[in-house]
Amino acid sequence: MTPEKKILCIGAGYVGGPTMAVIAHKCPDYQVTVVDINPERIDQWNSDSLPIFEPGLDPIVKRARGRNLFFSTDIEKGIRENDIIFVSVNTPTKTFGVGSGMAADLQYWEKTARQILEHSDAPKIIIEKSTLPVKTAQAMERILTTNHKKVRFDVLSNPEFLAEGTAVRDLEKPDRVLIGAHRTPEGKKAQDVLVDIYTRWVPRDRILTCDIWSSELSKLVSNAFLAQRVSSINAVSALCEKTDADITQVARAVGMDGRIGNRFLNASVGFGGSCFQKDILNLVYLCRHYGLHEAADYWEGVIRINDHQKNRFVFNMLNAMFNTLANKKICMFGFAFKADTGDTRESPAIFISKKLLEEKAALVITDPKALPNARIDLRGIDQNVRYVEDPYEAVAGTHAIAVLTEWGLYRTLDYQKIFDAMVQPAFIFDGRNILDHNALFEIGFNVYPIGKPALTHF
Repeated sequence: MTPEKKILCIGAGYVGGPTMAVIAHKCPDYQVTVVDINPERIDQWNSDSLPIFEPGLDPIVKRARGRNLFFSTDIEKGIRENDIIFVSVNTPTKTFGVGSGMAADLQYWEKTARQILEHSDAPKIIIEKSTLPVKTAQAMERILTTNHKKVRFDVLSNPEFLAEGTAVRDLEKPDRVLIGAHRTPEGKKAQDVLVDIYTRWVPRDRILTCDIWSSELSKLVSNAFLAQRVSSINAVSALCEKTDADITQVARAVGMDGRIGNRFLNASVGFGGSCFQKDILNLVYLCRHYGLHEAADYWEGVIRINDHQKNRFVFNMLNAMFNTLANKKICMFGFAFKADTGDTRESPAIFISKKLLEEKAALVITDPKALPNARIDLRGIDQNVRYVEDPYEAVAGTHAIAVLTEWGLYRTLDYQKIFDAMVQPAFIFDGRNILDHNALFEIGFNVYPIGKPALTHF
């Protein structure tokens, strides 16, 4: 049977893989192919051990794979045979040249655009799915229109709004789907093709359409607003610790204001992940490029507070543990940047691990899903690091625990058993405020939360 639509996604990462799996699941009469230059990643997508952990993803992939969902390394064939192409390649922050440390590195994106141009012999709809700077679609169009084949390309913006750990739920029941297109008859026609895909399972009133530039900017601004809330509450947490206020009570009072709401008001060791910092730095770079220096300074302040919070966490550990961490064993509960994912990109745990190792501490890292990535992140500096999956084994003989990921597992552990296995006096630094601090204090721990008075036996 000829498929209703043939869809290609270039890029099999955290966005491309789950997004295409859900499209294939919701649209069994569509043929969906995901391609990537990394053969190991494609092999994992075709195996029983997927390259990423997302609750609910495994059964969706395994139901659709081989039926109407396919994973391949043959990018050229995929371009030739599909008329709807999602581009979901990596766009990291530049580490060189103009804009280093802020601007998006678009070399992989440009290479993909040129591949599409080279191997296309029929009209294509190209959909930006990666997080990209404003006006990137215009650059892609300029590449695609420099051809002598007279092939028509329509470029759309369809930014993702996925939260790792809830990506499948976010895809199946999104707050909104945003589609940016040129306000021309041709652009509207291409837009309608993408709208038709999403309306197979998303209510039409949740599908927003706008111009391309507004769509591209909306993605950056959404993440910037969320990160700003995290940095704002973390800035207040530092004040709470100095004044013996309780950040949890402050956040609860603030969050009950209907104008503000209670989401992203949990004080913590800081935000991580692949998007927040990258998107804010991109926004900063764009503002500076257009001479909007005050706006750039404002958004850059969000990053400064996040870095300060991580530094402050390490300083509090050092200060509490008698001003030296040398030769002390510290167990890190969690390395992923958030619970329910194995992703460690920009995780606060990376920064904190490096700082603790600089203080000559020995680390034991435990995490249900992120240990393979932790080994990669600390490769070359992990002579004094052990990676142990079992938290009870990990804490044996340690002086302190640092809670860095809000895994539900850590709330349910037997902390009396843990206390008995540790060197005394035993410390817990709860970087996510997920534990019962009074109960830990009663057991005998010296407890240091974020944004709350410490509970100590000294």
